[in-house]
Amino acid sequence: MEQREEIIAFLKTLREEILTAFGGYENYACFERTPWSYHNGTGGGEMGVMRGQFFEKAAVNWSGIAGDNFPMKDGTGPFFATGISLITHMQNPHAPTVHMNLRYIETNDMHWFGGGYDLTPMGFPYPEDTEHFHKVAKEALGEERYVEFSSNAKDYFFIPHWKKERGVGGIFFDHFNSGDFASDLQMWKRVGSTFLQTILPIYRRRVNQPYTPEEREVQLKMRAHYVEFNLLYDRGTQFGFASGGNPEAILCSLPPLVKW
Repeated sequence: MEQREEIIAFLKTLREEILTAFGGYENYACFERTPWSYHNGTGGGEMGVMRGQFFEKAAVNWSGIAGDNFPMKDGTGPFFATGISLITHMQNPHAPTVHMNLRYIETNDMHWFGGGYDLTPMGFPYPEDTEHFHKVAKEALGEERYVEFSSNAKDYFFIPHWKKERGVGGIFFDHFNSGDFASDLQMWKRVGSTFLQTILPIYRRRVNQPYTPEEREVQLKMRAHYVEFNLLYDRGTQFGFASGGNPEAILCSLPPLVKW
């Protein structure tokens, strides 16, 4: 139980740091917080959604739930799951979408950590942004673990029907349990703690960059690929619905405007 409390405290503190950092970009907008209760068991969560001048939509959510029957095939019996997830959809087409997720899950017979962060330019990738994003990840994880997790991201964020990755990669891990809980927890925390270092310098470069109506059209069409991945392939979406989670919170990842 102490482990759960430490994990939840870390997630909530990190979430507040991210809310503050993102909210600092907006002069008039703030995050609207909406709590929800888990009706299939115990616990619940809180959505945090902001719509503003720079962030067309940003969602930074937390949840912590427990139930009698783990809904996925990789566990049985009672379960506990907690995590934060976030997404940004920017007004400026030159400012990329970023996604981050951290989760911890316990079942009857196992526990594991998961998460990562990845970058998705909406039609306008910049090599210097990609290089910075991956550099922070590599420094956080070390060479060996970075190579493993970045390879995972290439595989996981691949869109089969378009035969391409949805963005320029990042890091991804799931069902991670090395047998050393303390070491795994510290690695997991480093991923979360370095997230803002990956994206804030990029946004400082891009949110005020001039753009044209034509570039906005490109952005909206590229968002369609993001929607397709999240609805068809994303494990978090699948787990959320299978476990009876809050549909509005699960679908927070979708952009407010998109074109096909």
